[in-house]
Amino acid sequence: MSACDRRPALFLTGHAPPDRIGAFAALHERERIEVALYGGRLRHGSSGGGLELPFPHRMISQRSALPLAASRRYRAVICSLGGRLALPAGWAGARCARTPLILWSALWSHPRSAAHLLSYAPLARLYRSADALVTYGPHVSAYVRARGARNVHEAPQAVDNAFWSAPATAPPESPRWPAQSAVKFLYVGRLEREKGIEVLLSAWRAAALSAPSAALIVAGSGSLSALVAAAEHASHSRPAEGAQGAAVVALGPVSAPELRNLYAAADVLVLPSLPTRTFREPWGLVVNEAFNQGVPVIATDAVGAVAGGLVRSRRNGLIVRSASASALAYAIRELAHDEALRKRLGVAARADVASYTYEAWAEGFSAALASLGRSLRCGRDAGSVARGAHGLL
Repeated sequence: MSACDRRPALFLTGHAPPDRIGAFAALHERERIEVALYGGRLRHGSSGGGLELPFPHRMISQRSALPLAASRRYRAVICSLGGRLALPAGWAGARCARTPLILWSALWSHPRSAAHLLSYAPLARLYRSADALVTYGPHVSAYVRARGARNVHEAPQAVDNAFWSAPATAPPESPRWPAQSAVKFLYVGRLEREKGIEVLLSAWRAAALSAPSAALIVAGSGSLSALVAAAEHASHSRPAEGAQGAAVVALGPVSAPELRNLYAAADVLVLPSLPTRTFREPWGLVVNEAFNQGVPVIATDAVGAVAGGLVRSRRNGLIVRSASASALAYAIRELAHDEALRKRLGVAARADVASYTYEAWAEGFSAALASLGRSLRCGRDAGSVARGAHGLL
């Protein structure tokens, strides 16, 4: 391009959850975007609305993605994989307007429900014909390249490192916080089967820790809340000594400032996600949050932050097989009894997450736009067009 195209880039996605707002703002500062939010199901631990968005945005229906993308008001169209109607509508609109299309992908394993199986072949065609793809990390990049994608760029998953690394403002406020426990294991997230809650509770029992040497604190809500409450009741009903004495504490949902205080007071984060027919953890941003407080993690091999390279075994955490209560129990026991290991892993965790920033996330999209000659940085570092911008499905 001989001159910069100053039109904004359209970003079609379902939600702007709190931990994504800073990323969109960083991308808007670099590349001038307009975010179109069409709602839909939110598989996310935080709310998807109610906050002021510091970038141009609009709420749309999924069907209206087609005329919006076809309006020729945008120099590029970026589509997330969400939205059964929004994705094909945005794609069709971009092709109608002969506008470069960038696909933002989080999948590193295709869901296996009947409906998702029908979408496998069409989605594979989207991977192959997209002008560029931006992925969550190398695990997703490898997946889409194996299905024919080219011109692939990575936007590393990030949180607000300045907020999450700041010192705690106060000790945990809940009167249920087990201050007397020597080692505190923390789970944060949705209480659903795919998050490995049942495996975690089984592993906690099998770890055979005693009170007050250790406690498992669970922060979150979901369909398995009653199961966690029952485990809490049982742990307090048993004698304090012996193989079954370590406490389970259910805190329910907590605010971001409260959660930062929990990380600061915890010793280990546990992320026991497991693959199901409809879900495989794309990343797990709680890892980034905890790492910013120097908290090591025990995570399964079904967690995107593991497959994507942030969590490294015995560098900043421990990695175990998904759905294996025995493997998880072994890791819990090891970190419960090895303070020096916990501290060493935590120091590395804080250092390793420092490069996972909103600016690095935005750079991934800038690189994709530059490869198509659509970055506002123009010739300063724009790459050549790696794919024709007008390919058809």
